[in-house]
Amino acid sequence: MHDESSAGDQLRYLRRSRGLTQESLAERAGLRPGVVKKIEGGGNARIETYHALARALDVRTSRLFDSGPPHRDRRGDEDNLVLMPLRQAIAPAVGAAGPLATCGTVEPDPDLAQMRRTSDALADSYHRDDYATVAEVLPPLIHSAHLAVRHFDGGTDRAEALRLRGRVLQMAGRYLVQVRAYDLAQTALRHAVEDAAAAGDQAGVAAAVYQQGWLLIRQGRLDEAERVSVVTADGSEPRISRASRAALGAWGKLLVHASSAAARNNRPAEAREMLRLARTAGVALGNATAVDNGSWGRFDWRTVAYQAIENQMVAQRPTRALALAARMPPLPKGQTFGRRHLLDVAQAHAMLRQSDDALGILASLRSETPEWLRHQRLAADVFRDARRARRRALSREQRALGDFLGAH
Repeated sequence: MHDESSAGDQLRYLRRSRGLTQESLAERAGLRPGVVKKIEGGGNARIETYHALARALDVRTSRLFDSGPPHRDRRGDEDNLVLMPLRQAIAPAVGAAGPLATCGTVEPDPDLAQMRRTSDALADSYHRDDYATVAEVLPPLIHSAHLAVRHFDGGTDRAEALRLRGRVLQMAGRYLVQVRAYDLAQTALRHAVEDAAAAGDQAGVAAAVYQQGWLLIRQGRLDEAERVSVVTADGSEPRISRASRAALGAWGKLLVHASSAAARNNRPAEAREMLRLARTAGVALGNATAVDNGSWGRFDWRTVAYQAIENQMVAQRPTRALALAARMPPLPKGQTFGRRHLLDVAQAHAMLRQSDDALGILASLRSETPEWLRHQRLAADVFRDARRARRRALSREQRALGDFLGAH
């Protein structure tokens, strides 16, 4: 039995088992031959590249992911210092008397109402891309949430304290995924699910699992992302005719994540089925939008349409993606809902060698939402693709955009 020790080893094994040369596999996948050679030689690639190779080999994308030893690449300690307050709040040192952060502390009785207000304000800061405030407020808020759960241990307010801590940890996980601190995000989101479940808060469980799905997709754990989203959606499926907006939104977002994971895992039929189910939630909402800024964000019929377009891009069908995008209403200026969709549109233009259109979208996003854009790796990839497709030299503004994205 083949022992897969890395993505390169697995790719080489699958390619040879099908009698393909590196050049013929690259041609099937629509890639340059050097890309296959690089991966088989131990290099890494974008998730979209792995997906193209998996589709050419007719296997799930997850079969190609690197499972080599974590010590193979050097890793810096810079993020440990920058994220230290969050690490201490989310994963404190533990002694015989309990977590170090709460041992021997004397605090006033927790004010759950004030914690709720702070949590709501923090969610608004996140959606305004005010990440500096989020990073500053999260550690003391998590600390307060820990104290509240300990204080109300066995009391009538324990369920509410657990629910609040789960919500705060979920927001921490979402922020940490955004800044790519994946392991710490996993810890926060696991505890968020546990707290919501212990509080009997099914909506909180669904929201935390939704954020976990986003994390798993970012990590390339596509089988797990699809399964955990589907299982949770099955357990929280609402009665469509009587469901609240919040219930429809949470259920719909889980299904959208399941579709995203399936599409990236070379499972297009399953991806379409998940979107079909999510569409029923969008139809039930009509022209309304379900909103929960503190957890899964926003959901309506556009969410499903945006995911369908993204799935077309995963399948490398830029012409089809742009045709679907042309049917969508324009986004109001300054609205953050749908901005990820604009990156898909920019990527489609870049793939079709329409570099001015791609760069124009990136420039607009930088003008309207710079703090969000700087954390989007896809934006840097789109810039590089557009630059390669461009026959003319970049303008001064475009070079500045590339510097901003770190794409030079």
